[in-house]
Amino acid sequence: MTRIRRVLANLFGSWFQLRRRFPSALLDEMAAAIAAGERAHRGEICFALEARLAPLAVLEGLDAPTRARQVFGQLRVWDTEHNSGVLFYVLMAEHCIEIVADRGIAAQVAAPEWEAICTRMRDGYASGQWREASLEGIAAAHALLARHFPGNDKANPDELPDRPVLL
Repeated sequence: MTRIRRVLANLFGSWFQLRRRFPSALLDEMAAAIAAGERAHRGEICFALEARLAPLAVLEGLDAPTRARQVFGQLRVWDTEHNSGVLFYVLMAEHCIEIVADRGIAAQVAAPEWEAICTRMRDGYASGQWREASLEGIAAAHALLARHFPGNDKANPDELPDRPVLL
């Protein structure tokens, strides 16, 4: 997508579209899925949804991967006991999904595995299946984390909020 097209997409992206596609009931369902899945591994999942970026920031070069890393820091996803935070970042205006994993997870889960989840979610979103794609993405992340970062006998503290964050 060219920078001008990105600026226009972000100029006309709206909070209303975000709330229409992710109503409170879906956010509750996603939070429950995140909380339930975290019992099977030592990872912590955080889901952030953003309607659009500031058009001026896009003109200055801000893109979804950079913004995802900013949000990773802003929401303190990196601040977990086992360096086990994973951020799902969805930028609605540009139809972008980024997954940022903390160093403890990134050392064990290869980037193509995360990209496969993003691709499946993007395909689901493109066909209007916001609920299904979101819940399937969360389930796929839990499966990866359970395989590569399994829990132990100790209770895993819930270090990050389970409810998706609207930016």
